[in-house]
Amino acid sequence: MFSIGEFAKVGRVSVRMLRHYDALGLLRPARVDPHSGYRYYAADQLARLNRILALSDLGIGLKQVAEVLDERPSAEQLRGMLRLRRGELAERVAAETARLARVEARLRLIEVEDAMSEVDVVVKPVEGARVVAVGGIAESFEYDDIGPVVSGLCGSLAERMERAGLKFAGPAIAWYEPADDRVHVQACAPYVGSSEGAGLDEVELPSLAHAATLVHRGTMATIAESYQALARWIDDNGYRAEPGHAREVYLHTDGDETGWVTELQIPVTQFAAT
Repeated sequence: MFSIGEFAKVGRVSVRMLRHYDALGLLRPARVDPHSGYRYYAADQLARLNRILALSDLGIGLKQVAEVLDERPSAEQLRGMLRLRRGELAERVAAETARLARVEARLRLIEVEDAMSEVDVVVKPVEGARVVAVGGIAESFEYDDIGPVVSGLCGSLAERMERAGLKFAGPAIAWYEPADDRVHVQACAPYVGSSEGAGLDEVELPSLAHAATLVHRGTMATIAESYQALARWIDDNGYRAEPGHAREVYLHTDGDETGWVTELQIPVTQFAAT
């Protein structure tokens, strides 16, 4: 027999928690001294305590814990329940981690708002090109939705070009178009060779008479900062963004993303002041 303090020590719980379990009828002491009222526990009660703690830590309410333990599940059944609950919690943690990343990204945007007008923007013509392309759908323009789609399409494009014996005649390019509530994504590249039988779409990428361009350096997770800086510059300098293929040109994507270089291109026209 162990006193309540000793049992709490070996079970790695508080005395208060053991008293709470006793009050709920979840884990009664093996013996209570009729004179002193001291509670005593047996070593074999550690098995029930471990089950209570495992189920509780997974977010299962104590009432449900009692119901589960009253059914006397086997260790294998408990392991199955815990694995299922662990998977649910892992999904929740992943979702909350993604939400935290989005919040941090928005905070960065807020923090750099005053510096967004101080960017190096070049307005220039962009030549058209005949490209091979692959397309896909992203659920939204959020980085967590669109980033994996673009990355996957660029990887698929490179693999298909290699299998077909096509060589890149310039950097890869991506552009996006709204598709109802989702986003149609295209990844493409100018090429050298014959695309026949490559399983790739051939697309004429139109030229842009004037494009406001900005070089983004670093990870794609922060590219929204550059897009918003470019949008503010366009608005502040007498230009209007035009419908068409706003593009991302991947000038350097080797190695760690922190060293990547991407040129953003938004077609624009200049309007006369009235």
